Amino acid sequence: MTTATPRPVPPPPSLPQAPREPAPRVRTAGADDAAGLAELSRPFVRSGELRERPDTLYAARATEFLVAVAPGGRLEGCVGLRVYAAGERGSAGVLYNFCVAGRRQGRGVGGALLRTALALAHTQSLGALFTATTGGGRLFRRYGFAPATARQAPRPWAESLDPRRNALILARTV
Repeated sequence: MTTATPRPVPPPPSLPQAPREPAPRVRTAGADDAAGLAELSRPFVRSGELRERPDTLYAARATEFLVAVAPGGRLEGCVGLRVYAAGERGSAGVLYNFCVAGRRQGRGVGGALLRTALALAHTQSLGALFTATTGGGRLFRRYGFAPATARQAPRPWAESLDPRRNALILARTV
């Protein structure tokens, strides 16, 4: 009986890798981003995924927003973070107007925005973050958000929700 010495099997040839896209740069928005925030949000308002907000709101609250910016300066996504003063459960934040340009969805832009918002909430010592979505909230759930009730959320925000939208409220401790 002859036994052969086993030889290692060479690895299969590697497949060409698609060029990796750079991680989006996330920064706080400024007043000069207001028009871009409104423009980025419009397709989501038309589809019913976002509530309509006047352009003046984007101008007045621009600094509440985080924006993901392409290398050329174009806005690829945004999310607002509104802080509500300490109540019986401490300070809380609300993420709102979360959107990513269609051409950039599924490429890490939403995750980069959400990670930055969570880090910002942590540095501001917020006890919890809330959001409302008309979708399933899959991205939020991946980052530890779970279903919550309006009663748990900051009262002014909860009272501003439109019951006709049947939004799912999600929350996460920070």
